[in-house]
Amino acid sequence: MQQDLSDHRKSYQKSALLEDTVPENPLELFQKWFYEVQASDGVDEPNAMTLSTIGLDGYPKSRVVLLKKYTYEGFIFYTNYQSEKGKAIAKNPSVCAAFYWANLERQVIIKGRAEKIAENLSDGYFEIRPRGSQLGAMVSEQSEVIASRELLEERLQQLEKEMEGKELQRPEYWGGYIVKPVSMEFWQGRPNRLHDRIRYELQKNYDWNIERLQP
Repeated sequence: MQQDLSDHRKSYQKSALLEDTVPENPLELFQKWFYEVQASDGVDEPNAMTLSTIGLDGYPKSRVVLLKKYTYEGFIFYTNYQSEKGKAIAKNPSVCAAFYWANLERQVIIKGRAEKIAENLSDGYFEIRPRGSQLGAMVSEQSEVIASRELLEERLQQLEKEMEGKELQRPEYWGGYIVKPVSMEFWQGRPNRLHDRIRYELQKNYDWNIERLQP
């Protein structure tokens, strides 16, 4: 089986990214772009973030997680600490996160280190999740093999009965990570594949060095 995709072509020409228009801090540019993609109403989940880790088997693995908060310190998402990604982060906290907003012809690529956030912050987020999502986090041994979908649903039904009328507490194996960036690259599609690529790199004095990369 094969399919030739060489004729799939697009001209990128919606915007530009120039050094004299970018802020000194990349989080400010990220916020501006994120507001713009939200306002464009052309992406179902603008906070969908591709997270790449180095697995215990030595292979990189990428998956989409949902960004739930960003600050000047970094990017926060939530997961099961005992999942495949959680185990990978425990061994090697160096990760890469990426956003692709096709409707605006933009990418953001973030290299950084992931670390657990404070327990009270994870507690606070768990409390505002829908009850079904809370139960799902409690019942799923994320990334572990299971015999069937039916078995997973039976476990959920059993837990629902056990916890009926009770307040749910965050499991200690579930919570948030923050990715603290050391490098952020902003990619803006341009005509003739001469795309704009502006990279911020964190310096020892915590200032950001800004430079243009060739496309």
